Amino acid sequence: MTNRPIILASNSPRRRELIELTGWRVSIQPASIDETPLPGEPPAEYVYRLAEQKAQVVGRSAPIGALVIGADTTVADGEAILGKPQDEAEAVAMLKRLRGKEHRVYTAIVVVEPSSGKVRGETCATRVPMRAYTDEEIEAYVATGDPLDKAGAYAIQHREFHPVEYLGGCYASVMGLPLCHLARVMRRFGVEAPEDLAARCQQVLAYQCPIFEAVYRGEQIG
Repeated sequence: MTNRPIILASNSPRRRELIELTGWRVSIQPASIDETPLPGEPPAEYVYRLAEQKAQVVGRSAPIGALVIGADTTVADGEAILGKPQDEAEAVAMLKRLRGKEHRVYTAIVVVEPSSGKVRGETCATRVPMRAYTDEEIEAYVATGDPLDKAGAYAIQHREFHPVEYLGGCYASVMGLPLCHLARVMRRFGVEAPEDLAARCQQVLAYQCPIFEAVYRGEQIG
């Protein structure tokens, strides 16, 4: 446990739920930034830039000694960035584009210490194979409204749609906050996560993670 103020610069309810598993006392302060990709910007650079911008914006008003966590997630089909759909039609198009093939989800975590200017971060890239869901399933899922605030127009954790049948990487990262990677970054600021963080994550997500030990060993894996 740490007494340092920790701020999560995100409005995502999924990130809020996940960061609670750390046991840290975290306040929430969303950052408003322009999320438009730069021309030709690779997905990994895009999410890292946005995560750092979020942390820096919130850090301008952070209390002395605070650590600000910025995070951003995007879905990429090759080098094409698939952000949040503008409407139901675009959500349907994205889901059809991803159907039955593998894409990648990139989540960047950037921690800023405003008082010192120190910045540390990581990007987790996860391969996500989508199942061959039907047009009817797409229409029913889009009608729930769930895809409209999700990058790539889906939530991996949606129990009825369940777009992904098997995942070999970090489930939490696809949701928006890879906790083992976050713990690795926070350690560089002297903040330790609970020893059973990976177990907590797996229990809550009902997912047997195949990579958490490799992440803790320092491997670049997602």
